[in-house]
Amino acid sequence: MKTLVNIIITVVLLVISKLDAQDFQGIATYKSHRKVDLKMDESKISTDQQKSIQEQLRKQFQKEYTLEFNKYESIYKQNQKLDVPQPSNSGINIKVVQGDDIMYKNIKEQRYTSKTEIYGKRFLIKDTLINRKWELINETKNIGAYTCYKAIFKDEITTKTINNEGQFVKVTKPRTTTVWYTPQIPVSNGPLNYFGLPGLILEVNDGKLTLVCTKIVINPEKSVEITEPKKGKLVTQKEFNSIQEAKREERLEQFRSTNRGGKDGKRVMISVSG
Repeated sequence: MKTLVNIIITVVLLVISKLDAQDFQGIATYKSHRKVDLKMDESKISTDQQKSIQEQLRKQFQKEYTLEFNKYESIYKQNQKLDVPQPSNSGINIKVVQGDDIMYKNIKEQRYTSKTEIYGKRFLIKDTLINRKWELINETKNIGAYTCYKAIFKDEITTKTINNEGQFVKVTKPRTTTVWYTPQIPVSNGPLNYFGLPGLILEVNDGKLTLVCTKIVINPEKSVEITEPKKGKLVTQKEFNSIQEAKREERLEQFRSTNRGGKDGKRVMISVSG
């Protein structure tokens, strides 16, 4: 007897086969929310200042993204908007630095190209898509007009930070990513580097970042044009990760040196990727 998940996959494959002769396209809009953990010295930063920092970060991490897709390709990018500076009663202003990153995925060819910029230098990352071992869960919920099914993926992430003694330390933690996908849109795609499920992924939550689809247009009047990024220093994902890690260590060292010198800055700048 077939399980519900197997039935879903079978139906999706049948629908996709019927769509092969058609020009199937779509545009999905996602909004993001990010949980930020801050370690602040309460002897130097008042409670009101801490609340102000948290609120500023919360607002600046609320972004909107667009995924343009067809049966096998997609482009994912942030929707640009003019940020209006907001005065802060605490005297501390937070500026989150985010570039105009673009991610191109080709599901059929199992590859991706990502255009990104760190500290003023543009990179073009070309590499192979990594197939996650999704665990399909027999749970459903509605997102807008679409019935969605749950899937999870478990892995570990390693981050580097400064401990109380001012030393660099690596911290490895388990992570569970939960997504919701809809077989009603039979493309094996999603935001960022997420893909590989029998339907478009409409929601992602990895414990820190949440992405939720707020609007979908299927076969829009204006044809979707998916163009792979071409400008930037060509690197693999491994090479880029090494460059990014070196830059982060450099910034952490600068931060540590500033703290040693007892300097009190009024502006906090946070670099975010992904």
